[in-house]
Amino acid sequence: MALQLMTEKWTGEISVVTIGATSKNGGTRSYSIKIGGEKSLPCLFKEGTLPNKPQVAFEIFDVTPNDWPNEVIKLYGKSVNDPLEWAQMCIQDFKAQSLCIRLLGAHPDFGNKSAEEEVQLIKKLLKEIGVPLIILGSGDDAKDNLLLPAISEAAKGERCLIGSAVQDNYKTISAGVLADGHSIIAESPIDVNIAKQLNILISDMGLPLERIVMNPTIGALGYGLEYAYSIMERARLAALSGDKTVACPFICFVGQEAWRAKESKVEALPEQGIIWEALTATALIQAGADLLIMRHPKAVEKVSRYIENLMTNDKILSPK
Repeated sequence: MALQLMTEKWTGEISVVTIGATSKNGGTRSYSIKIGGEKSLPCLFKEGTLPNKPQVAFEIFDVTPNDWPNEVIKLYGKSVNDPLEWAQMCIQDFKAQSLCIRLLGAHPDFGNKSAEEEVQLIKKLLKEIGVPLIILGSGDDAKDNLLLPAISEAAKGERCLIGSAVQDNYKTISAGVLADGHSIIAESPIDVNIAKQLNILISDMGLPLERIVMNPTIGALGYGLEYAYSIMERARLAALSGDKTVACPFICFVGQEAWRAKESKVEALPEQGIIWEALTATALIQAGADLLIMRHPKAVEKVSRYIENLMTNDKILSPK
């Protein structure tokens, strides 16, 4: 008697979020990227369709990073002092398919730039580069309440992914994103119930659940990764079982967390940080990550190769 593969049948599916609007859709991006759409758990290709591969975006700042290790900074050189030059380097030298810009300079403790200054920067980026954009605020809720609606309006029609919306500031950000045709990042502190509640609150503002990307907040390899993995797994199981309030793609800030680990900063072992970032990313892909925000080009290269092998061969390969 021939053995049969046991497969799970799911009733739900993850929504598809499109980032970037081309001229056909009223924007100026060279192309769009799609994330989400899964009808099965990660990597189980025989159980359901996984139509869109995980995407990787390079992270850049509007000001020179003050907490990035030399191992990362030295690759970008003087371009880290000019966000436009930095963005162009990522695209031209490292073949970035999308960019995530963090407007840290607007934070009261890191420059306190005005909303108008940041608006002018985003306008320049949109004019000079054609890749889809993920735009993050300063991390200060009060400042982001002023900043992100202005940024949303400046990028109107470009279908950016804007964040992060948290329980203290989701109303003003959601209203701007809804009016200007973008999608939103909903950030919750590694808790499925809080993530679900925030998604409901945002959708009550009129923004469809299909325009929400969840940031579950993650830990790096050895620093809470297994807990983040289990939270993402629980959310994905609920979504595939029919809970539409958590049926949103995941965004994971891999570079931010991986390069915080002391193991990634060992100067005598410069490759270790790259490995730390790459392995954190590949583990999160298996947890269901749809969009990975990364920093080191070599780590991005390894993870991109891993994704291509995974999607073309329907099997998991090590990120060599």
